[in-house]
Amino acid sequence: MQINIPEVLAEVTAVFQHYEGALVANDVAVLNGLFWDSPLTLRYGTGEIQYGYDAIRAYRKACAPVAPSRMLQHTVITTFGRDLATANTEFRPAPAAQRLGRQSQTWVRMPEGWRIVDAHVSWQEPSPDNDDNSGLSDTSNRRTT
Repeated sequence: MQINIPEVLAEVTAVFQHYEGALVANDVAVLNGLFWDSPLTLRYGTGEIQYGYDAIRAYRKACAPVAPSRMLQHTVITTFGRDLATANTEFRPAPAAQRLGRQSQTWVRMPEGWRIVDAHVSWQEPSPDNDDNSGLSDTSNRRTT
């Protein structure tokens, strides 16, 4: 199996960036369109769980938008062959925010294009001894964007 075929990595990076732009702009139609329309799709949120595309669509319709000041860091996109990829990133809701978010997605090339088949979002709270998360491990030697 080939890992990070350049043109496939470029495709997934572009669709990931398209998703992020839609998320910050609260473009619900684009966000919904980038998830696989299947009852097998799932999304684990910071305080909720959606099983199936219909539940994800209902969540998107009702949830508050993310902060437009959201900033990504340590994004790692890895492709496996031509039809499977993972995208993992950390984010902060604002540049000076101490709260660190984590987001992971599995992308699969479907006949209609790249789609998210599962996603996970969680928070890493600062600890009393490390109130800015600066001591979190950064041991990745993989390509980051």
